[in-house]
Amino acid sequence: MKEISLFFFPLLLNVQLMSISHTVINGALARLEDYVTALAGMSVALIVHLFIASPSYQNHTVTIAMVRGRKSMCGVLIFVGLIAGYVAFMLSLIAFSPLGDLLLIKLLGTPPAVAQAAREALYILVLLPFFTGIRGFCQGLIIQARRTSLVSAATGVRVAALFGYLAVGQTWFAGAQLGAFALVGCIITETIVIALFAWRVHLPLERGLEEKNTGEILRYSLPLAYSSCLQQTIPLLIGSILGRLPDGTLALAAFGVIRGFLFLLAGPMRNLQQAYLTLVKTVADYRVLLRFNLIVAGGMGLLVLLTAGPFNELILGRLLGVELELRHYLRLPLACCALFPVFYGTSNLLRGWFAGAHQTGQLGRSTLLKCCFLLLVWWPLVDLQPAFSGIGIGIGLLLCAEIIEAGYLYRQRQRQPEELRHLAPL
Repeated sequence: MKEISLFFFPLLLNVQLMSISHTVINGALARLEDYVTALAGMSVALIVHLFIASPSYQNHTVTIAMVRGRKSMCGVLIFVGLIAGYVAFMLSLIAFSPLGDLLLIKLLGTPPAVAQAAREALYILVLLPFFTGIRGFCQGLIIQARRTSLVSAATGVRVAALFGYLAVGQTWFAGAQLGAFALVGCIITETIVIALFAWRVHLPLERGLEEKNTGEILRYSLPLAYSSCLQQTIPLLIGSILGRLPDGTLALAAFGVIRGFLFLLAGPMRNLQQAYLTLVKTVADYRVLLRFNLIVAGGMGLLVLLTAGPFNELILGRLLGVELELRHYLRLPLACCALFPVFYGTSNLLRGWFAGAHQTGQLGRSTLLKCCFLLLVWWPLVDLQPAFSGIGIGIGLLLCAEIIEAGYLYRQRQRQPEELRHLAPL
């Protein structure tokens, strides 16, 4: 437990610091005159960006699992470059061509004013894929060397730089575009710092271990990229439902605030996948990591409850500047999110098992199952217009999707031979 804690908590701090940057941006936008449009526009832009750019967010996992020498490192870098080029091209189409209005207004049902704000943010976000790709690769090298504190240090520099970018950016940008400028600026700063750290780690790459060639690395990595892309389809589909409800703009703004807050408190649980790949060697290791997951997820859920209840005015009101109307609107759905860290942590622990066992195709199927569920309920919810708050519907769908994935992965692991259930040789 001590070894896991020393490895995991710097990564937990890293995700917390990353999510703080999103929360700080939301706080800055919430203080603008037209705060609802700015928050909704930034929320939609991030949902679209995360969906398209999501394949690059598996770079650190691929690096941990695949890099065993210089040959495999070059293969992973080829994968990073291919994904970054694809993501930048797709974001450019949405930002600068009529495809943007078709996607945002026609398909996602985003109100026109919010869609325009989202496109203005995407003008700047098209720069991100190359920096997030290299950042993930460097993080993977550092995590493989078990120097996780360096990952948190680089993200700390990112948060510190964010305040400067928000202050400077107000000279040239407004609304959601201000948030996009600040986000891109601080991530570029973080990438430079983490690359310098990775350069100084000096991994012992020539270890005589068997290396995968570029083709084998791509066959392993592409299902992970596909799975990651489908993961981001979930908020995209939920957003397309919320935008068509009577309180669509308010629901989208509230969904953006809650997702940012969940990223702050539940986001660290995704590092259980990297913890499994790096630390688990025996059945006993697996059981300790499972117990660790339940303890940390329970603590995160308690913090969500406290924020929704007694600390609502302090955290959401005073610290984040969220208006009273919006705070009351999202209070109960936020309290329901106390269950989210447990299911999210369990899913990522299981994802670590399948990634380590080189059964990455199962991860694509699990996320496809979640998407099919949302597609099945999409038409009834949009057509019937149920008499519930839009954000309540959105959070209910988010929880159901996570429960479905965790259940599917658990059942598939139980079908594996007994000797493989707790061990995943890399």
